Amino acid sequence: MAWRSITGVPAPWLGALSPMPTANPLANLRDIHLPDAVSWWPPAPGWWLLTVLSLMIIAGLIALWRRYRHESPRRAALTELARLRTDFLRDGDGTAVAVGVSLLLRRLALVYFHRNEVAGLVGAAWLQFLDRTGGGGFSEGPGQALTRAPYRPSEAFAVEELLKIAETWIKRAGKRGRRVTSS
Repeated sequence: MAWRSITGVPAPWLGALSPMPTANPLANLRDIHLPDAVSWWPPAPGWWLLTVLSLMIIAGLIALWRRYRHESPRRAALTELARLRTDFLRDGDGTAVAVGVSLLLRRLALVYFHRNEVAGLVGAAWLQFLDRTGGGGFSEGPGQALTRAPYRPSEAFAVEELLKIAETWIKRAGKRGRRVTSS
Protein backbone atom coordinates (compact mmCIF):
# COMPACT_ATOMS: atom_id res chain seq x y z
CA MET A 1 0.00 0.00 0.00
CA ALA A 2 1.47 3.29 -1.04
CA TRP A 3 0.99 6.45 0.82
CA ARG A 4 -0.83 9.25 -0.88
CA SER A 5 -0.61 12.91 -0.20
CA ILE A 6 -3.55 15.03 0.71
CA THR A 7 -4.21 15.66 -2.98
CA GLY A 8 -4.41 11.97 -3.65
CA VAL A 9 -1.23 11.86 -5.69
CA PRO A 10 1.30 9.26 -4.62
CA ALA A 11 4.14 10.81 -2.65
CA PRO A 12 7.38 8.92 -3.06
CA TRP A 13 8.93 10.44 -0.02
CA LEU A 14 6.18 8.99 2.11
CA GLY A 15 7.11 5.51 0.97
CA ALA A 16 9.95 5.38 3.45
CA LEU A 17 7.44 5.50 6.25
CA SER A 18 5.44 2.61 4.99
CA PRO A 19 5.53 -0.43 7.18
CA MET A 20 7.74 -3.12 5.79
CA PRO A 21 6.99 -6.63 6.53
CA THR A 22 9.94 -7.80 8.65
CA ALA A 23 10.60 -10.59 11.08
CA ASN A 24 9.73 -10.33 14.76
CA PRO A 25 11.26 -7.04 16.00
CA LEU A 26 11.84 -8.51 19.48
CA ALA A 27 14.13 -11.13 18.05
CA ASN A 28 16.94 -8.57 17.75
CA LEU A 29 16.85 -7.69 21.48
CA ARG A 30 19.50 -9.07 23.78
CA ASP A 31 18.62 -11.03 26.89
CA ILE A 32 18.54 -9.26 30.28
CA HIS A 33 21.89 -9.33 32.10
CA LEU A 34 21.37 -10.21 35.76
CA PRO A 35 23.79 -8.72 38.32
CA ASP A 36 26.24 -10.97 40.12
CA ALA A 37 24.92 -12.64 43.24
CA VAL A 38 25.42 -10.61 46.40
CA SER A 39 28.25 -12.10 48.43
CA TRP A 40 28.03 -12.49 52.18
CA TRP A 41 31.50 -11.04 52.72
CA PRO A 42 32.30 -8.28 53.48
CA PRO A 43 29.11 -7.38 55.31
CA ALA A 44 27.51 -3.99 55.02
CA PRO A 45 28.51 -1.30 57.56
CA GLY A 46 25.24 -1.76 59.42
CA TRP A 47 26.12 -5.40 60.14
CA TRP A 48 29.55 -4.33 61.47
CA LEU A 49 27.85 -1.82 63.76
CA LEU A 50 25.33 -4.40 64.94
CA THR A 51 28.15 -6.87 65.66
CA VAL A 52 30.14 -4.32 67.66
CA LEU A 53 27.07 -3.26 69.65
CA SER A 54 26.16 -6.88 70.34
CA LEU A 55 29.66 -7.63 71.60
CA MET A 56 29.59 -4.54 73.81
CA ILE A 57 26.23 -5.54 75.28
CA ILE A 58 27.44 -9.09 75.92
CA ALA A 59 30.62 -7.79 77.59
CA GLY A 60 28.56 -5.43 79.75
CA LEU A 61 26.20 -8.20 80.81
CA ILE A 62 29.14 -10.44 81.70
CA ALA A 63 30.70 -7.65 83.76
CA LEU A 64 27.41 -7.05 85.59
CA TRP A 65 27.00 -10.75 86.25
CA ARG A 66 30.54 -11.03 87.61
CA ARG A 67 30.02 -7.99 89.84
CA TYR A 68 26.74 -9.42 91.10
CA ARG A 69 28.47 -12.68 91.95
CA HIS A 70 31.37 -10.84 93.61
CA GLU A 71 28.98 -8.80 95.73
CA SER A 72 26.71 -11.67 96.79
CA PRO A 73 28.81 -12.66 99.86
CA ARG A 74 28.77 -9.01 100.95
CA ARG A 75 24.98 -8.84 100.62
CA ALA A 76 24.61 -12.09 102.57
CA ALA A 77 26.94 -10.78 105.29
CA LEU A 78 24.98 -7.53 105.62
CA THR A 79 21.78 -9.57 105.94
CA GLU A 80 23.39 -11.73 108.63
CA LEU A 81 24.61 -8.62 110.43
CA ALA A 82 21.07 -7.21 110.41
CA ARG A 83 19.87 -10.52 111.89
CA LEU A 84 22.49 -10.27 114.65
CA ARG A 85 21.32 -6.72 115.38
CA THR A 86 17.67 -7.79 115.70
CA ASP A 87 18.68 -10.76 117.88
CA PHE A 88 20.55 -8.37 120.17
CA LEU A 89 17.59 -6.00 120.37
CA ARG A 90 15.32 -8.93 121.20
CA ASP A 91 17.60 -10.85 123.62
CA GLY A 92 20.17 -8.30 124.79
CA ASP A 93 22.99 -10.87 124.59
CA GLY A 94 26.11 -8.89 123.66
CA THR A 95 28.38 -11.92 123.87
CA ALA A 96 26.40 -13.75 121.19
CA VAL A 97 26.63 -10.65 118.99
CA ALA A 98 30.42 -10.44 119.44
CA VAL A 99 30.86 -14.13 118.63
CA GLY A 100 28.51 -13.88 115.65
CA VAL A 101 30.23 -10.77 114.29
CA SER A 102 33.65 -12.36 114.67
CA LEU A 103 32.57 -15.51 112.81
CA LEU A 104 30.84 -13.44 110.13
CA LEU A 105 33.89 -11.24 109.52
CA ARG A 106 36.18 -14.26 109.40
CA ARG A 107 33.95 -16.06 106.86
CA LEU A 108 33.79 -12.95 104.67
CA ALA A 109 37.56 -12.42 104.98
CA LEU A 110 38.10 -15.99 103.77
CA VAL A 111 35.98 -15.19 100.71
CA TYR A 112 37.75 -11.97 99.75
CA PHE A 113 41.31 -12.66 100.88
CA HIS A 114 43.72 -15.58 100.56
CA ARG A 115 43.15 -18.40 103.00
CA ASN A 116 46.74 -18.50 104.23
CA GLU A 117 46.53 -14.76 104.89
CA VAL A 118 43.43 -14.98 107.09
CA ALA A 119 42.94 -18.45 108.54
CA GLY A 120 45.76 -18.39 111.10
CA LEU A 121 45.04 -14.95 112.52
CA VAL A 122 43.89 -14.74 116.14
CA GLY A 123 43.79 -12.09 118.84
CA ALA A 124 45.56 -8.82 118.13
CA ALA A 125 46.79 -10.00 114.72
CA TRP A 126 43.17 -10.63 113.65
CA LEU A 127 42.11 -7.16 114.82
CA GLN A 128 45.07 -5.53 113.04
CA PHE A 129 44.13 -7.36 109.84
CA LEU A 130 40.59 -6.01 110.14
CA ASP A 131 41.95 -2.49 110.68
CA ARG A 132 44.25 -2.77 107.65
CA THR A 133 41.71 -4.17 105.23
CA GLY A 134 38.49 -2.38 105.99
CA GLY A 135 38.80 0.48 108.39
CA GLY A 136 39.79 1.25 111.94
CA GLY A 137 38.20 0.66 115.29
CA PHE A 138 39.08 -2.97 115.82
CA SER A 139 42.51 -2.86 117.48
CA GLU A 140 41.58 0.17 119.55
CA GLY A 141 37.94 0.74 120.23
CA PRO A 142 34.77 -1.33 120.22
CA GLY A 143 36.31 -3.96 117.96
CA GLN A 144 38.36 -5.31 120.86
CA ALA A 145 35.18 -7.00 122.02
CA LEU A 146 35.66 -9.55 119.23
CA THR A 147 38.55 -11.12 121.13
CA ARG A 148 37.45 -10.36 124.73
CA ALA A 149 33.67 -10.92 124.85
CA PRO A 150 33.64 -14.70 124.26
CA TYR A 151 35.84 -15.19 127.34
CA ARG A 152 34.32 -12.47 129.55
CA PRO A 153 30.56 -12.74 129.16
CA SER A 154 29.82 -10.30 131.95
CA GLU A 155 31.97 -7.50 130.50
CA ALA A 156 29.92 -4.69 129.00
CA PHE A 157 30.86 -3.19 125.65
CA ALA A 158 29.28 -0.97 123.01
CA VAL A 159 27.40 -3.45 120.86
CA GLU A 160 25.95 -0.85 118.48
CA GLU A 161 29.43 0.58 117.90
CA LEU A 162 30.75 -2.91 117.19
CA LEU A 163 27.93 -3.54 114.72
CA LYS A 164 28.62 -0.18 113.06
CA ILE A 165 32.35 -0.81 112.48
CA ALA A 166 31.59 -4.38 111.38
CA GLU A 167 29.14 -3.01 108.80
CA THR A 168 31.77 -0.54 107.59
CA TRP A 169 34.32 -3.35 107.25
CA ILE A 170 31.86 -5.53 105.33
CA LYS A 171 31.12 -2.70 102.89
CA ARG A 172 34.80 -1.95 102.31
CA ALA A 173 36.40 -5.40 102.34
CA GLY A 174 37.23 -6.98 99.02
CA LYS A 175 36.81 -3.78 97.00
CA ARG A 176 39.36 -3.13 94.27
CA GLY A 177 42.56 -1.64 95.58
CA ARG A 178 41.73 -2.60 99.17
CA ARG A 179 43.40 -5.97 99.18
CA VAL A 180 46.46 -5.87 101.40
CA THR A 181 48.80 -8.83 101.50
CA SER A 182 50.34 -9.61 104.84
CA SER A 183 54.08 -9.26 105.04
